[in-house]
This record gives sequence, C-alpha cells and structure tokens, in this order.
Amino acid sequence: MRARTHIAGLLGTASCLGLMASMVWAQEQDDGFLGTLELGESKREIQTGTAVPVTNIDQEEIDDRQANTVAELIDSVPGVTLVNGSTPQGSGINIRGYGANGTFGTDQKVLILVDGATTGAEELYRIGNQLFTDPQLYKSVSVIRGTVGSFEYGSGVVGGVVQLETKDASDFTGGEPGFRFRQTLEGYSNGSGFASSSILAWQPNRQTEFLFNYTYRDQSDQKDGNGDTIGNSAFTLPSLLAKGKYSFGDNLEHSITASWNQSTSEERDVPYDSFGTTADAFGNVDRDIETRIAVLRYQYRPAGNDLVDLDVNLSYSEQSIDSSYVPGSSSLEGTPFFPGIRALADATHNYETTKLTIKNSSYFQTGAASHDLRFGVEFIERERLDAPSAPGGTDRRVALFAVDDIQFGDQLTVTPALRYETQDIKGNGDAAAPFNGSYDNDALMGGLSARYEFASGFAVFAGGAYTESLPIIDDLGTPLYMTQPEKSRTWEAGISYDSGDIFAAGDVVRAKVNVYSTDLWDITSYVSGTPSLPLSKVETEGVEIEASYAHATGFYVDFNANIVSATEFSAAGIGSPWRNEPTDSARITLGKRFGETLDVSWEIFGAKSGLDSSGDPVGGYGVNTLRATYLPQEGALAGFELRAGIENIFDKAYQPNLSTRNSPGRNFKLTVAKTF
Repeated sequence: MRARTHIAGLLGTASCLGLMASMVWAQEQDDGFLGTLELGESKREIQTGTAVPVTNIDQEEIDDRQANTVAELIDSVPGVTLVNGSTPQGSGINIRGYGANGTFGTDQKVLILVDGATTGAEELYRIGNQLFTDPQLYKSVSVIRGTVGSFEYGSGVVGGVVQLETKDASDFTGGEPGFRFRQTLEGYSNGSGFASSSILAWQPNRQTEFLFNYTYRDQSDQKDGNGDTIGNSAFTLPSLLAKGKYSFGDNLEHSITASWNQSTSEERDVPYDSFGTTADAFGNVDRDIETRIAVLRYQYRPAGNDLVDLDVNLSYSEQSIDSSYVPGSSSLEGTPFFPGIRALADATHNYETTKLTIKNSSYFQTGAASHDLRFGVEFIERERLDAPSAPGGTDRRVALFAVDDIQFGDQLTVTPALRYETQDIKGNGDAAAPFNGSYDNDALMGGLSARYEFASGFAVFAGGAYTESLPIIDDLGTPLYMTQPEKSRTWEAGISYDSGDIFAAGDVVRAKVNVYSTDLWDITSYVSGTPSLPLSKVETEGVEIEASYAHATGFYVDFNANIVSATEFSAAGIGSPWRNEPTDSARITLGKRFGETLDVSWEIFGAKSGLDSSGDPVGGYGVNTLRATYLPQEGALAGFELRAGIENIFDKAYQPNLSTRNSPGRNFKLTVAKTF
C-alpha cells in the first residue's frame, strides 16, 4: 500500500502541474509572428516520444559528469542504484532492484551491451564484475528500465538494459578527411586520482576512418566523509579502443566497422572480498582482471529502399579474473575452513561470449497504419572455465525476435514485441564429473505497449511484458534449477508532457511519469531460511519521474525521482522487505548556461533511510555537487575545454542502501581537454 499511496499522490501532482502549464500556454498564445527564438536547453533531454522508459546520456553529459566508472555515469538515471560505484572492481549497477548486489556481481537480470556485444560474468562470489571499462571510451549510454523495450536485445531482462556506444573517428573529424588529436587530462583530490585519455582520429578520405583511444586511470584508496579509508578502493585501469570503418558502394550504402576494446587491471595484495564485507577471513590475493571486446559489423542501407536496413553484428567478449592467494593473509589459516578459502582465492574465472546478430529494419504502410519493423535472429555461445565453486560449461542459444512500431496517424503508436529463444547448456566435465548435466530449454516472450499523443503536448502510455531468464552455467550443480527458467511479468503506465513557450518565449517543459509493477517467480537466483530454499516470489512496485524546464536565457532545471516498494516471499510464502529494494530518492539540478562559453550547475541528491546489503538499517542522506564547464570561444584559450567539479561538497559520510561500504567524501575534480 505504501507505494500505491506515493504513486497516487505523485500522479495527482503531475496532472495538476500539467493542467496549470497548459492553461498558461493557452493564455500566452498570439497569432502574431514572434521572431526567431532560441530554445532553452537542459542538461538531459527526456525521452517523451516513446512508451519505453529510456534515458539517453550523450557526449556532453559524459564529459560534464567527470565519472570514474560507467556506473557513476548513469547513477543519475531514476531507477538506477549503484553498488560501490566509485571503483571498477567490487561494484555494479542495479536497476529497479535487480542486477548487482552485495554478494554477487550480477543476478543476470540487467543486460549490458557494448557496441552490441553482451558483456559481464555470472554469479562470481564477492568478486563479480558486471562492467569493467572506462567511460572515456564511449560517446553515449542508453538505459532502458524494465522489460518493455528489451526484446530485441535479450531475454530475462527484469531490471533493464544498459547500452554503450564507443567513439568514432568521424565524431572528431566531422566526416571530412584529415587528422584530429584529442587529449584529456583529469585530476581529483580524493584518492589522488589521475586520468589521461589520448584519441587519434584519422580520415584518409570520406569512405575510410580510423580511431585509436588510450586511456589510463589511476587512484589510491579514497576516504569517506569521516576521514576513514575506504578499503579496496584503489585501482589502476589502462584501457584502449581501436576502431576502423570503411564505407563503399555508389551511395556509400555499405559499411564495415571493426573494433577492439580492452581494459586491464593488476592488483597486488588486495582483499579477495572486493565487496569489503568479510574482514580478513578470505585473506588477500594478487588479482589480474582483463576485459576484451571485439566487434565486426556490416551495415547495408540502400538509398530509396525503405524495406531494407540490414545490420549484421558479430561480437566476441571475454572477461578473465585470475587470482592467487597471498600466504599468511587469512585469519582462518590452520582451520578446517581454510582449504575451501584457499581454493576460492587460487582460481581463474574466464567467460567468453560470441554472438552473431542479424537484424533488418523496414518501414512500410498497410492501409492507415505505418510500420517500423525490426526483426532478426541471434546466435549466442557462452563458455566458462571450471573453477572452485564455479562450474565450467557451454551455453548455446538461438533467438528470433520482432518488434513493430505501428503508427496510426500522428497520435497513436502501438508496439507489439516477440522473442523466442532456445538453449542448449551443458557442463565441461566427463560423464562421472559433478556439474556435468546437459539440458535443453526454450521460451516464448513478448509484450505490448501503446502511446497516445494529444495536440496539447500531453501523451499517455501503457504496456505489459513477460520474459523468462533461462538457466545459467553457474547453476549446473543444481539439476532442478536447470529446467526451471525464472519468469517475470511487468505492467507499466504513465503520462508525459512536452511543449514550449509555456511561461516565456523560447522555454521548454518536458516531463515523464512512469508507474510499474513487476512480479518474479520460479526463482533460482535468491535463497533464504534454514535450510536455504529459493524465494517463491518477488513483487515490486514503483514510480519513476523525470522533468525538466529550460529557459531561452540559459537557465534550466532537471529533476528526477524514484519511489519503490518491494516484497520478497520465502518458500513458505512469508513476506518481508525485498533484500535488494532501492531506497526512495530524488535528484534536482539547477543550472545556467552563458552562451556557448560557460555552464554552471548545482546538483542535489537525497535518499531516504533504508537497508544495506545485509539487511541492517542505513540512514538517509543528502549530497551536493557543483559543476562548471568553461569553453573559451576566443583568445589564447580558445578551443580548450575546462571542467571543474566538487562532489559531496559538505563531506557527508554516508552509505547508499545497496552498497557494502561508505561512499567517498568531498572530492575536487579538474579536467582539461583540447581537440587539435
């Protein structure tokens, strides 16, 4: 009832605000010519034109946020909660209560794609890495929340989809032949952090382009607001991206793109438990982490043919985590428990995922309806090496999918989506070995969404979706789990508003309120009780709010909020608060643009009290951040980009409710960049 009460109140408030804005807009209309107006621009454009709850973060925002990790980059998206997000290791992304948690790096319910390649590991105990890469390699990040909108990307998506797109040479050359070199230097005070990103872009002609990006990021242990050291927060992360594209044909309708993306980290004498929850019981390890992603993509877009827009994407991603125990570091040496701990510490975890996606987009008319149809097939193979408490095996899948945006006139859009996926999964061992079963599964999933837009700028939308999470290699030791896909159903509804000249000429108001309800059952990912048995069900209800106002003078306000209530049910049907329930939170940004030269903003984030990853209470908190971007247009500094930020201005000591450790205290950041 708590979430329903919040949702009803928020929807009522949103409706009243929208009605007031509409009345003001109607009173200010004039048939006379107003002249050429500069439209106001906020920090982030809200996606009001779709029923899918999606947030896009572009290159400008990526630069301005000065993020250490991709997780930090998207923590401003409503519904997204970070688990120890300030470091690449022992951290992760949680969306709507699913994804990373305080025990495993992921529960397989948040899908992460890099240039279409599926990345990440499975349930690695205390060390799992959902996403290990550097934000400087990317030019855009898109976050789809929930299941609606996920079917052309994968199955089992309950939390959401995170899509990252790497930079291209033409982003710097403007599509014209020539060389461009971009150098970015960044320093920050908390942890004495340093980052350097060097990008070389070359277009020998308009058909061919090459890009090379080398980024080096280094940080010592950070301190929280109390001045205490945050354990296991130091890291060194070199990353590189090499990418080339060749376009050919009479109208350059063909293109081939190849890329190599790699990030590595060498850690010496660091805690095995990168979540920092078990003191020195597991001891320390020397650990090497490496992520490699290779993509070969062919596109065919013939001019004048709306029925063919072919995209063939062959990708390979590998994550390797190699660790060795540091003798004398565990407090349990000499006890009966130590051999098991030593086996965990002396282990190599390796995942390789190869995927071929063939997709075509077609635009055509059938009577009064226009169709934007995407359909395709995917072939996926994941291999995992054997390791202690982490069985090896192969997971092969074939999927067919179709998504059709059907538009009736200018007002109504209906989108049916289907995905059918088959699975052949088996262990690596011989017939007598444990974890060696072989299983076949298949699932038919899909959803339907609709959006109706009124001439006033208001739109209403609703949708429903059903998905199944097919078994994973990690569960080969439990035969029951291998024939029981997890199942989820989500209902969504909301309202959006997008219009201009509301309170003043040239201003823009955008808002989107999304209400959702998700049920998860036939659960294999979470257990409770003694003996440990899977949960029977998880129910989640929430509301996500995004709103922005931008004035032609440069003033802007961005606001978003996330309110959620979730319950988990034991095998006996007893309900209790969902262990991964995010706390209610809100974020507001007040900013002012001074032409193209200066952008200054103040961001305030507040979260209610909640529970940590162990179920213990954590207090609510509020955090302030100041940011400034200075882009000189003339003089000796013309062409330079200067960015400064102060995060956690008042040095607040706080622990986000899903994290296993405190967040960093005050942090001064300075970035200097220039494209030559």
